[in-house]
Amino acid sequence: MFAPAPTLETDRLILRQPQAEDFEAWAAFAADEETMRHIGGVQARSVAWRGICSVTGAWRIRGFSMFSVIEKATGRWIGRLGPWQPEDWPGTEVGWGLTREVWGKGYATEGAAACMDWAFDTLGWTEAIHTIEPANAASQAVARRLGSSILRQARMPAPFEAMEVDVWGQTREQWLARRKA
Repeated sequence: MFAPAPTLETDRLILRQPQAEDFEAWAAFAADEETMRHIGGVQARSVAWRGICSVTGAWRIRGFSMFSVIEKATGRWIGRLGPWQPEDWPGTEVGWGLTREVWGKGYATEGAAACMDWAFDTLGWTEAIHTIEPANAASQAVARRLGSSILRQARMPAPFEAMEVDVWGQTREQWLARRKA
């Protein structure tokens, strides 16, 4: 039997498993050229549908996946973030993607930190990575705020095999030491 996906809360965010009512906002997010610039490019609604179903299905198959990010103040869906490791992925990732309207508010760092705590404490991960395109300065800044650094370079798996990324990350021990400080 599979355990239900947890709901994580931060001061300003609710992180929960994606639900059917998230799809319209998810599809709008996936259709936004600026939002999708560094995470695979714009997606048609049909591809966005497969994406939300893939993320939701990973909860059942792997026991973890990205969360839908809900802004507490408004109750609206503002993105997806969290643990992610599809087949052939370069490691155990905590990734993020938020709607443009909330960029610069610190939500990516806040949500990713909660997910890293959960991944290390509950999933038993020994490393958390963030796959970031070299031109994505905003995500690099989030990774730095989380205490991550570049570990290596990698190519993404199909269908994104042309995409080269920097693999940022840190070990469980590094994360715990930083959290205590």
